[in-house]
Amino acid sequence: MTMNRRSFSAALIAGAAASLISSRGMAATPAPTKARNVVLVHGLFADGSCWSEVIPRLQAAGLNVTSVQNPLTTLPDAVASAQRVLDRQDGPTVLVGHSFSGMIVTEAGVHPNVSALVYVAARAPDAGEDYTALAKTYPTPPASAGIVFDGDEGRLTEAAFLRDFAGDLPEAKARVLFAVQEPFHKALLTGKTTHAAWRSKPSFYAVSTEDRTINPDLERFMAKRMGAKTIELKSSHLSLISHPDEISQLILEAAGQRA
Repeated sequence: MTMNRRSFSAALIAGAAASLISSRGMAATPAPTKARNVVLVHGLFADGSCWSEVIPRLQAAGLNVTSVQNPLTTLPDAVASAQRVLDRQDGPTVLVGHSFSGMIVTEAGVHPNVSALVYVAARAPDAGEDYTALAKTYPTPPASAGIVFDGDEGRLTEAAFLRDFAGDLPEAKARVLFAVQEPFHKALLTGKTTHAAWRSKPSFYAVSTEDRTINPDLERFMAKRMGAKTIELKSSHLSLISHPDEISQLILEAAGQRA
């Protein structure tokens, strides 16, 4: 059967489109849009001050930075708190999450202001995925044994916090962070994402190779699955405190400010 030039061009375009759709099943990492806004979200056993080493570095680079105070009550509440901050941004924004807040980044990252996602030793589920079941396919990290509950509120014991959460920080600094630990509600852990923003947004991931809170191999799996630009740091779970230069540089790259 013969094919005229117009039919051939249409078929070529359709084939290219099908190829693109297929390849986006696992998000690639296209060049990020230049952004001047960064929104940071903290995870469990912390509050917004856990970004205190990263914030001044980003501000010195001319970025407008906001650290969300995650309520740690339910996933919808936590996502809503991030969305309110994203609504206030005046243009392209890099959304950054540490630890549990990767759930929030994955869900809220579909916001139109979000130009790129950065995961720092963070959860990165697919839409509707049972993260707990996924995590159980890897050896359980030591910090899990240090979680204690007072009714519906969970927290890390001091021993687990110092050893398994902030293990590469000076003890005095780790104790300060322990003092501002915000308890989380049991209901928070039952939430599932309904979106996977990493399937459509440029994504970046910082793996903590010495992590005792999330299994490092699980972090590697999630980073590879999302097609993220990935760095590995010889760090505890708190790389944002122990390696702020590297984390800040990764965020700057996501903001299109670093080649």
